[in-house]
Amino acid sequence: MKLFGGKHEREAASGTSDGGAKTEWRVERRFTIGLTRAEQLAMMVAKSRAAKVLEVADMLAGMYIYEWDRLSRFWAEREEIEEFLRRICSISLQRWNYWITFYDKQRQEGMEISFYERTRRAVRRNVRAGLLRRGATRANGDPAWNSPIDALVGEASLERSTELEQILEAAGTISPFRDQAGGREVPVLTSECVLLCIATITQSEVSRKLRETGLDLEALERAARDPRRAPHH
Repeated sequence: MKLFGGKHEREAASGTSDGGAKTEWRVERRFTIGLTRAEQLAMMVAKSRAAKVLEVADMLAGMYIYEWDRLSRFWAEREEIEEFLRRICSISLQRWNYWITFYDKQRQEGMEISFYERTRRAVRRNVRAGLLRRGATRANGDPAWNSPIDALVGEASLERSTELEQILEAAGTISPFRDQAGGREVPVLTSECVLLCIATITQSEVSRKLRETGLDLEALERAARDPRRAPHH
């Protein structure tokens, strides 16, 4: 079973011993596969509202929707947190419920179909149902997307906001999990670690309102820092 090694962050180190322009990459952190897929879903959320960067709120929504069975247990009442996420991400109740139901069904059925294909099919259904807008047009007037998922995600990923990058860096310092990369140990980020840092390390409006939704910070911190709990694959 592959636990992680999906998404990994890299930092460029330019230059060679002979003065050439070769660029080398050094892995700084890894994501669990679950967090990687949650970020892909967060990209969809951001694209659906024509965002220019991936914000903390988008990441929150992506993590909650994709891993709600793991994260919803940190709230006694789910209604308040879900209403909060729908509001800050401009997600309609109909679309929210559809995504929650869809991804939960895939987990329950244990489908071996790829994440991309599952997401592509979901977006196609939403496009047909009128729940999602098609993408922008090219200069010649043709659609700017080649498949339904491209209508939201696009050909290139959005850059993360400065605040989100800071949160991911902080999550790496508290994660109890490590992996080998280039002969070094790098942190493996989980959704619990990222959620904890969103709620505690910043004084932003999103963080403050997140704490006010009834989030059980003590239980979340125990889960995020527990080295005995295997990271989600």
